[in-house]
Amino acid sequence: MPNKSVLVTGAGGFIGGNMVASLRQRGYTAIRAVDVKPLDHWYQRFDDVENLVLDLNEKDNCEVAVKGAAEVFNLAANMGGMGFIEKNKALCMLSVLINTHILMAARKYGVERLFYSSSACVYNGDLQHTADDGDKFVPPALKESDAYPALAEDGYGWEKLFSERMCRHFSEDFGLYVRVARFHNVYGPWGTWFGGREKAPAAICRKVVQAVVTGKHEIEIWGNGHQTRSFMYIDDCVNGIDRIINSQILEPINLGSSEAVSINQLVDIVEDIAGIKVERMYNLDAPKGVNGRNSDNSLIQQYLGWEPGISLREGLGKTYKWIYDQYQLRERGGDGVVRET
Repeated sequence: MPNKSVLVTGAGGFIGGNMVASLRQRGYTAIRAVDVKPLDHWYQRFDDVENLVLDLNEKDNCEVAVKGAAEVFNLAANMGGMGFIEKNKALCMLSVLINTHILMAARKYGVERLFYSSSACVYNGDLQHTADDGDKFVPPALKESDAYPALAEDGYGWEKLFSERMCRHFSEDFGLYVRVARFHNVYGPWGTWFGGREKAPAAICRKVVQAVVTGKHEIEIWGNGHQTRSFMYIDDCVNGIDRIINSQILEPINLGSSEAVSINQLVDIVEDIAGIKVERMYNLDAPKGVNGRNSDNSLIQQYLGWEPGISLREGLGKTYKWIYDQYQLRERGGDGVVRET
């Protein structure tokens, strides 16, 4: 609905920045973008958008952000890859303040529709083991009901699961229109690729880029490389958000690719893109998360007749090129971000 006023929280980050870009492309003209980071640290920033620097842990700031918005896309959170969330559990849990205050403000100011970004980290950890099928490591395809009985990822996953329940009860008790999606490992350009918060696709791309540039063809891999995941390209994520907020899906739903690979297979693809082979140094003491996780897309196919479909090879090709350019910029003394303005 391009004539509606829209709020995007976390707009200075990866998914939020791409969401703002998509809304602009679709003709939205009244967009408010909010992030806690200083404006010059936003990955994408647009001059025709109302850009606000606000700490949404604070209730008053959430009211400033939400007031006047018809639609809210709540993408703000303290998060990152496994290296970040395993070492910052309290910080991840504090995102409950953002989600609580956004929901309260949405009710107060009569927001018409709200989208909340949850995570596959809500799923029961006991279900997330890979099965050794000969030379293949097969991850479980997690369906929405697998979040209960609850045994979420410590810290980050528990906060997401709790906030899902708050969304449900604000809908039941106050009639707030809320849609919730559980993201499965989103990747692509305009995202974090160094510094500790990056996820596996960006980290592997960066390490292979470094191998290409330096000529030292070896990289470190966290764990034994058998951990399995599915990775969803950012364009599929943004497309899915738009479909879900405009749907009749009342319960939290998976939003992820069903194309699962091991970390070793992920490296294989990036090697092929880069045109090199690297020696793999396995760090068995590094954070590695659950053994296996994939997205069961039966429910989203049932509701929407659609699921994320951009192949990992295609998405990684675009991501590798972007990170290569970023790496070169950083080597020349930049801060590692080519920004859209």
